[in-house]
Amino acid sequence: MIEIVTEVDLFHPPARIWRALTERALLAKWFADSAPGSDRWILATAALPGYDGDTEVETVELRAPHRLVVRCREAGRATRLACDLTPTAHGTRLSVREVLEEGDWDADARADQHEQAVTGRLPAILDWLAFQNVDLRRAEGGLTAELPVVRLLGEEHRRSRRRPVLLAAGAVTLIAAAAGATVWTTAGEPPAPAAPAPTTSLVMPSSATPSVRPTTARPTPSASRRSASPSPTPSPTPSRTPSPTPSTVVAAPLTATYETVTDRIFGYRGEVVLRNPGPAPRPAWTVTVTLHDGATVGSVSGAEATQDGTVVTFTGSALPGGEAATIRFDVRDPDPSHDAPAACTTENTPCTPA
Repeated sequence: MIEIVTEVDLFHPPARIWRALTERALLAKWFADSAPGSDRWILATAALPGYDGDTEVETVELRAPHRLVVRCREAGRATRLACDLTPTAHGTRLSVREVLEEGDWDADARADQHEQAVTGRLPAILDWLAFQNVDLRRAEGGLTAELPVVRLLGEEHRRSRRRPVLLAAGAVTLIAAAAGATVWTTAGEPPAPAAPAPTTSLVMPSSATPSVRPTTARPTPSASRRSASPSPTPSPTPSRTPSPTPSTVVAAPLTATYETVTDRIFGYRGEVVLRNPGPAPRPAWTVTVTLHDGATVGSVSGAEATQDGTVVTFTGSALPGGEAATIRFDVRDPDPSHDAPAACTTENTPCTPA
């Protein structure tokens, strides 16, 4: 039997740690997303280093907020994972124990993944949750109700110890196997607000047709004024060339799809694909994205962007008929539960999921 054990002291109460281990929205930020269920559910671990597929998780024991035991099955491997939370004078001691019951694994690599998860990504979520509870009012001259400990991910500042007998953060709605902590930050201030772009008219005129005047044939004089013939030559009947009727082309409405291509702890990267289904070109276009409160847009490709409060307006140049334009943009959002904008539209038409 192979066992991996990792222990770490965290400056947070057990209830807060329990939330990060069991709430789906928080778990997805530092480990992997999960399909909802009761006693059984699926963790999306197939794309994580050290995993060969998604993990099926079954709850064995649940005593909130102190003990969680699950059984995990993934690619022919079965493990039993136990998480114990013990209150300490300064927070909580988290002990994670994983035992290999079937199959095989690289115990050293598994232990490294486990330690990086509980000392890197997990503390980042806990620090954010703690900040939400800080009472910054000092009207009575006292200290804040709680001061969160802010640390850099990966910094060797927490006391962790691994026993010689190993146990890795297998699956469960908690322990991350992702190698290394990843927190996305982008330097720079958000762009200055700008007036929203004017709405593009849906009726596009055809290329300018020059004005055509009617043509009238002039009478032809007789061949000779001294002709002996008394009868005059009749004038030809005037002819009129009709003017061409101007044509108007109605441009087809633009369509757009949205997809979150990268999900981070405090933000995400979004992608909007804008399509012109009609034959007529569009000389200009606008896509509007509404972010959540406190979120800001960072780097943008494929369009010009301006932000006014929570509304980000993307504008672009001509889009030929039958072609598409792709916009990618990074968003910084202080709420880790957000992984997409609140709304996305083009010409008042909502974007559809990609």
